[in-house]
Amino acid sequence: MSRARTAAFLGMSLDGCIAGPQDELDWLGRQGGPPEDHGFEPFLAGVDLVLMGRRTWDVVRAFPSWPYGEKPVAVLTHRPGEARHGERFLAGEPAEVLQRLEAGGARRIYLDGGAVVSQFLAAGLLDELTISVLPVVLGAGIRLFQETGPERWLQLREHRAWPSGLVQLRYAAPDRSLGR
Repeated sequence: MSRARTAAFLGMSLDGCIAGPQDELDWLGRQGGPPEDHGFEPFLAGVDLVLMGRRTWDVVRAFPSWPYGEKPVAVLTHRPGEARHGERFLAGEPAEVLQRLEAGGARRIYLDGGAVVSQFLAAGLLDELTISVLPVVLGAGIRLFQETGPERWLQLREHRAWPSGLVQLRYAAPDRSLGR
């Protein structure tokens, strides 16, 4: 049996930030012009579970509404937390966490947050990465990639541009993909 597949789907500024210096995300919605469908809803519908870092969870739980609906959510953290939407809290190395999530039935896992994406990439456990690059330079903020270990090459599987200037890139680790 093959292991569960992991994928990340993130918005990023031209200068590599996924959030502002104080974890601000409001810039993600300030593109102007008519609304555009960048594919997040179908992506979310195609995963069994969301695994996010504690910092991301701290930001997302303050949103006016929970963006994951009934989708199971796990938070990778060493600090206790109080679940508001059925979240569970896990600690451990990526391979160990992935095994626990698989044992619980997860086959497709959405990785959210720069720290989690970086940890899974460093461990060779990131199968697919979709980055929506917005045409903005924030100047400062939280970078997508942190310590990612040795050099890693990914294969470009798809690219698309929208009238707003957003460019979406979908990469996969060699010989791995969740498909679409």
